[in-house]
Amino acid sequence: MFGSLSPLSINTEEHGDTMKSPETVSSPPVKPLLDEPRHIATIGTWYGNGLRSVRCLNEDQVWTCGDNKTMKLLNLHVNKIMEFLNLQSKLLTSIQTESGNRPRDIAVTRNGDLVYTDYNTVNIVKNKQIQTVITLQGWGPRYVCITASDDLLVTMISDDKTQSKVVRYSGSTEKQSIQFDDQGHPLYSSDCHYKYISENRNLDICVADGSASAVVVVNQSGKLRFRYTGHPSNTEQSFYPVGITTDSQSHILTADFYNDCIHILDQDGQFLRYIHCDLRDPWGLCVDIRDNLVVAECVTAKVKKIQYL
Repeated sequence: MFGSLSPLSINTEEHGDTMKSPETVSSPPVKPLLDEPRHIATIGTWYGNGLRSVRCLNEDQVWTCGDNKTMKLLNLHVNKIMEFLNLQSKLLTSIQTESGNRPRDIAVTRNGDLVYTDYNTVNIVKNKQIQTVITLQGWGPRYVCITASDDLLVTMISDDKTQSKVVRYSGSTEKQSIQFDDQGHPLYSSDCHYKYISENRNLDICVADGSASAVVVVNQSGKLRFRYTGHPSNTEQSFYPVGITTDSQSHILTADFYNDCIHILDQDGQFLRYIHCDLRDPWGLCVDIRDNLVVAECVTAKVKKIQYL
């Protein structure tokens, strides 16, 4: 009697943010894991050793940091002759920390700005100018990642080395603190050792807790989902996860420093496979826009690009 209603595209307002309804969220194309991961390139970085972190700015350029005060933007594109002769990559630019301390970790915002953590500050570099975004008291920031909403997730340790937590910031405003499970037990080990962090596509927060020999994954609300402590069949070798990253398929990839390999997990913590590719002391990890894995080797100070999807 009254005619017909045409379909509507519905947006839901929640906490002031516009959220797409599930029907309008596009899923990435499915990419199966390759039977054999393929090494694409290797570059030198001018770090003597102690290369710790790598972050993709784009497909060909990566930010790196290591055991000195200088962060370097490098070109990953090398020809076969350069690689054969073991030549260094092209240095595009470099930034030194204002404090003179080595940066603990680096990240790249969605706008392409560099973020780094220092002794008690989190800083952002815009047009080569360093701005301090967060200054902490009683806690020291360690490792950092950028979320899909451009928030900062920061792992930190208390000054007395007895507590660890993950804190979410929007700009300089703290939005969330994640420290304990539902039983009040600490989620993360309490020492100051390595706790690299990454946000998965499903918004899970993934921390590689080296001292606990575990990858600890909580959901967006901070509730524990699972702990991965190494391949179930590997009962003899130690598992020491350091760098961690995720890809478009919601895989979790973590560098196993002791065993010179990368573990690939699905989003629920199930082991899928290893990546070896002649890796030596893998440490920092990131994934570029084409889902190529970029690995920083700590001792050799080389960066390797690997295709695994």
